[in-house]
Amino acid sequence: MARGKAISVKIATPKVIKALEDRLAKLEKDYKQQDANEAKYEKAVEKWKKEIMEYALANVKKAFNVRSNYRSYNETINIDFDLRVSESDVPPQPQKDYEYIHPSTYRDTKTEIENAIRILKMTDEETVNTSTYNAIAQYL
Repeated sequence: MARGKAISVKIATPKVIKALEDRLAKLEKDYKQQDANEAKYEKAVEKWKKEIMEYALANVKKAFNVRSNYRSYNETINIDFDLRVSESDVPPQPQKDYEYIHPSTYRDTKTEIENAIRILKMTDEETVNTSTYNAIAQYL
């Protein structure tokens, strides 16, 4: 489709309201599960760190480009080194399988969806025009 060409469609208002209500329910569910998902992810990261440490210590004799930094103020030393590995040698790093929703983003999005639902429920129009749909499409 060429740029600049407008699409003119009419969508039934009840369908748009239902889609917004579904999206609102999903947003609330995802936000409530966020703490549990984050705890699960942090646990997986801690396990991965232990696995990486075990791998590094088992292969420390193969290390090159060794760097160290002594910190006298807290009497610690940081030792950094490189290992040549193939991707299959090291445990895979955990990935988040969810999207973090900042509290302010959650509040703003929830408010905007709720406002759109209220306005659409008050209309007598049977369909939603394209400009209205474009304004709420980001939530669907």
